[in-house]
Amino acid sequence: MREVRNIFSVTVGSFFIAYATVAFLAPNTMVTGGGVGIAQLFYALFPVVTLGSWIALVAVPLIAIGYFYFGKGYVAKTLLSITLISAFTDLLREVLRVSPLTDETILASVFGGIGVGLGVGLVILGRSSTGGTTVVGEIIAMKSGYKTSEVLLFIDGLIMFASIFVYGDIERSLYSIIGVYVTSRIIDLLISGKPSQKAVSIVANNVEALAAHILEHLGEHGTILQGVSLNRTDSRTLILVIVDISRLQLLKEIINEHDPDAFLVIQEASELYGRD
Repeated sequence: MREVRNIFSVTVGSFFIAYATVAFLAPNTMVTGGGVGIAQLFYALFPVVTLGSWIALVAVPLIAIGYFYFGKGYVAKTLLSITLISAFTDLLREVLRVSPLTDETILASVFGGIGVGLGVGLVILGRSSTGGTTVVGEIIAMKSGYKTSEVLLFIDGLIMFASIFVYGDIERSLYSIIGVYVTSRIIDLLISGKPSQKAVSIVANNVEALAAHILEHLGEHGTILQGVSLNRTDSRTLILVIVDISRLQLLKEIINEHDPDAFLVIQEASELYGRD
């Protein structure tokens, strides 16, 4: 049943991404971030194949890199969303010929950003990935001191900058930045109500299993603390984990599977200093 819900979430999310691109962004020569944004630029330069085809072509080398670093599981969950986004884009654009919903650039950037944000958020909630630049961001984050969100922000900045030269319109690129910002906020709100990195405190019962799976799937950014209840009669074990917003759903599923009686508190990690 959970798998059916995940597939439904990925399907609806992929449709939102495609529809926002076709109905708001592409007709107004604005780009979004990530792999879809790169595909938009390639399509503008080389319209020899459809936009949906470019989305798939851009994703192929990035998925291949993801396979090398993250294994078959990453490829399987990413192929579904990429295939759906590509197919929905061409269905809406080439077959149904969906008309732009607005030619007002500010409306297109805001509502296009909302649509893409809803789509990406639903894909993440469906335990999938939109592939694209996310894999690059995660790899660079693994090998450097930067956070995934910081790397992705830099990549999206490069996409926005490149769009100035591809479309020859700096104003549209500035509106695109608004759209990307709206997208990031919608993803944050949809996943957990607040942005970027979270500090998750888990009052655990099955500490060993939780710690092992968190270490395996989320890395070493966590600490185990020992304490007692307020009445000083019961011992408590607290796991403190710092996790990117994109991995929060995975952490929840690990807790539900291996320690369903655990109590957790999710807080915004707005500022982090020093070594972890």
